[in-house]
Amino acid sequence: MTETQRTGSAAGGGVGVADTAAAEGMVQFDDLYDQPDPRAYFRVLGPLEYRTPGHAQDIFRRLRSALDAATPAGGPPLTVLDLCCSYGINAALLNHDVTLDELCERYTSHEAASMNTAQLAEWDLEFFEARSRSDRVRVVGLDIAPRAVAYGRAVGLLADGFAENLEDAPPSRALRRAVREARLITVTGGTSFLSQRTFRPLLLAARGPVWVASFVLRTTSYAEIAGCLAAFGLATERAAPTFPQRRFTDERERRYAVDAVTAAGHEPKGRESDGYFHTALHLSRPTSDVVMTPLDTLVP
Repeated sequence: MTETQRTGSAAGGGVGVADTAAAEGMVQFDDLYDQPDPRAYFRVLGPLEYRTPGHAQDIFRRLRSALDAATPAGGPPLTVLDLCCSYGINAALLNHDVTLDELCERYTSHEAASMNTAQLAEWDLEFFEARSRSDRVRVVGLDIAPRAVAYGRAVGLLADGFAENLEDAPPSRALRRAVREARLITVTGGTSFLSQRTFRPLLLAARGPVWVASFVLRTTSYAEIAGCLAAFGLATERAAPTFPQRRFTDERERRYAVDAVTAAGHEPKGRESDGYFHTALHLSRPTSDVVMTPLDTLVP
C-alpha cells in the first residue's frame, strides 16, 4: 500500500494516527487497498507517480543477497515478510523480471480493462511465472485487506498471506508459524499506522536474527518502532538519500508536508518543496551485521 492515507492500517494501525494525518492535510485513498485486483490501485496512483516500491526493488534485492551470503550452507531458505503487502507488489518486483512502470502500464492497459478479476488473475499467473527469477525467495504477506492479500496469493506472488491487524489483536498461530524462518521484514508504506504492537510479536515469532527495512515518510517519526527493534538487539540506521514517494494531490498536501518535515528538523528544499512526498530508508540489523556490511554498500 502507500502511506497516503488509510483510515485503518495496513497490517495494523491506529485510527487516531490516520485521522490526525488526514485532518492535517493528507489525502486518503481507502478504496484502493482492498479491491478484488490491483487495477484501481495503479489507475489512481500511477498518474501521481507513486514510486516507492520501484525505489525499493534494487535495495531489497541487495539485502536479500547479503542475507543469502551470510546463511550457512544447508540453512533454511530465506523468507521475506512484507508488511502492508497489498496485492503483492513488492513480491512481484523482488522475485520477477519486471519494473513498477511495467506493472502500472499492464494494469492500466485496455487489455486489462477488458477482463474480469478471474481472467486478470489467470493472465497474471502466466505473466509472473514466465518472469520468475532464479533467485526468488519465499515471501509472506501481511495486510488488513483480505481481498488484496487473496489476489497476491492467487497469482503466485505471495507464498502465504494473512489479513490480520496486529495493532488490534495478537497474530494467529498460522501467522507465527509462517514467519518462523523470516530473515527480512520489508515495509514500503504504512509505517504511519504501525507500532511496536505489530513488530514485537513478529520478532518474537522469528527463530533467528531479522533485518527490518522500512521506507518511512519524512513527515512521520520512526522512533517508537526503532526503539522496539532495539529491544531485540537491532540497531537502526537511516540511509542518507531520500526517495520521492508521490506527487502531492493539491496545495494543502504540500503545505502539510513542508510544515511536518520542517517541524521534524528536516530540510524540505529540493524535496517536499518541489512537489513530492519523500521517504527515507531505515534499516535495522544486529550490531555485528552493521559492522560487517556497511549501509552504504547496500544502498546505492
